[in-house]
Amino acid sequence: MTTSTAPTSSAPARSPTAPPPTPVSRIDVHAHLWTARYLDRLERLGRTDTGTQRHIGADATPADLGHRFALMDRAGIAHQVLSVPPQSPHLPRESDAVALAREVNETYAELVARWPGRFRAFAALPLPHVDAALVELAYALDELGMAGVAVTTTVRGRTLADPLFHPLYEELDRRGAVLYVHPAGEGAGSPLITGHHMTWMVGAPVEDTVAVMHLVLAGLPLRYPGMRILASHLGGALPMLVRRLDDHLAYESPQTPEAPSVAARRLWYDTVAHCHGPALAAAAASFGADRLVLGTDFPYEDGEVFVRSVSYITESGLAPRDAAAILDTNAAALLGTAGTPAGG
Repeated sequence: MTTSTAPTSSAPARSPTAPPPTPVSRIDVHAHLWTARYLDRLERLGRTDTGTQRHIGADATPADLGHRFALMDRAGIAHQVLSVPPQSPHLPRESDAVALAREVNETYAELVARWPGRFRAFAALPLPHVDAALVELAYALDELGMAGVAVTTTVRGRTLADPLFHPLYEELDRRGAVLYVHPAGEGAGSPLITGHHMTWMVGAPVEDTVAVMHLVLAGLPLRYPGMRILASHLGGALPMLVRRLDDHLAYESPQTPEAPSVAARRLWYDTVAHCHGPALAAAAASFGADRLVLGTDFPYEDGEVFVRSVSYITESGLAPRDAAAILDTNAAALLGTAGTPAGG
């Protein structure tokens, strides 16, 4: 990414001029932004799947930002937390991964500085290079003031439960910082998904489900209670599975340190469900409404669907108090201590 695409005071009339925040400090934790320069660099390094991130209103051009801000105003959203997955700089060569992670993070930081009433951001990390990722984490949180870090559900074929990543989790735990987990867009490694036109419609929530369960079965939410794990899309199928998971644990994964239903309550989940109220109600019943935070998946939920991604929360049959917490207070509580030492 680069700051050259960001709007300036001399931009055309359609350019955003930092419209005032909405009265309620409503935070959208699932919102994407990619510049064409960043995607071009990824392609030159071998990524071939950037097409679904291009020309969809998710750049930092004046026109794209103006459209984004107008939608946020319509939906009553004050802040979006920007994130780069699934196009994360998870690259085989460490120097490439480090350079692109730094580019993403500094671009995001400049956007946040220009529109502090509109944006926060999750940092990208140069994984699977953990030592370099720890350096970038410290820079992003301490120097750039990022809201946490974002990773994909798998990293170059490795599960997030891989011991390779435990030093990263130790540091996030020490800081009380957010680990945002977003699908990689790999269909959970199954050709039965990717080979049948279901990579995102089915594959993404499957990836969410599998990634969270890898963490749970490894006992990582219990081992690192200060690390605030945020899963996408209501945790995939987890709201429908918690009782089944508990019942199967004794004979399928008896070494698991705590019941999945208990571990799942240690995580947070964004509300991206394509406005499907029954799914939201199931997640609230399974995890507690206090573990749900507003997400829109912009730009993939755009226009009227973007507006409904907020309004459906109050129309889903949840108690008004629970809906209000999901919309207006839970995300602030989740993000409140990111970047500071736990207990500090």
